[in-house]
Amino acid sequence: MSLKHVLLSLVLCQCAAFAAAQGTNPPAGEYTFERGAGTMRVEPNGAFNLNTIGANAHLCEVDGRIVGGKAKLRDSTCVVNFATAADTVVVTTNGVEQCRDNCGARATFEGTYTRTSPACTDNAVRSARKRFKQQYDAKGYDAARGTLSGVLSACEKTLDWLTAGRIRNDLALAQYKLGDKAACLKTLQPLAEDAAKTDAGIKEAYPPADAEDYLPIVKATRFNLKMCKG
Repeated sequence: MSLKHVLLSLVLCQCAAFAAAQGTNPPAGEYTFERGAGTMRVEPNGAFNLNTIGANAHLCEVDGRIVGGKAKLRDSTCVVNFATAADTVVVTTNGVEQCRDNCGARATFEGTYTRTSPACTDNAVRSARKRFKQQYDAKGYDAARGTLSGVLSACEKTLDWLTAGRIRNDLALAQYKLGDKAACLKTLQPLAEDAAKTDAGIKEAYPPADAEDYLPIVKATRFNLKMCKG
């Protein structure tokens, strides 16, 4: 077989796989939107609901039933497409204006959803943070460090940005208590650029609702960076 025929066969196989993915319902379960900015739940019968949050706390709330990888929203010309590949589902629409009816101006539900691992569901993360606090308050700093470092390494891709910031600050405190200032600074490094801004700078850089939620995290980061640099 010539190289041309081999390449053509590969392209045809890829196209067929993509078409099959588009025509198949996503496996039932819970999925997390990009950067943890929402969730999608799919039931075995194809019923789904998704909730996402965009800038300035603008929301999308969409539900319906998936049939053959597509869902026509009720009383709407909007069609939502679900293309499944491995542990991800890419959600798109047919592009009609009515697809925006269930969303705020700064929110979208189109994008990639990743199957949420059991350790990274909202309930599991809340439980881990509660366990961390108990360990930290009991001065079990090594156990506390292990609890949150495990969450951060396993779940960072699906944590929402505010929760990730809070976890980084809590983990940095445990590292500081253990005398590991270098690890503390490394944990806080993704937040350091914003921590260097003034409160006014944060309010200028972020929409009002986001800035209000983020400022306590920024202030904690400033304090913790100062401790770990000392």
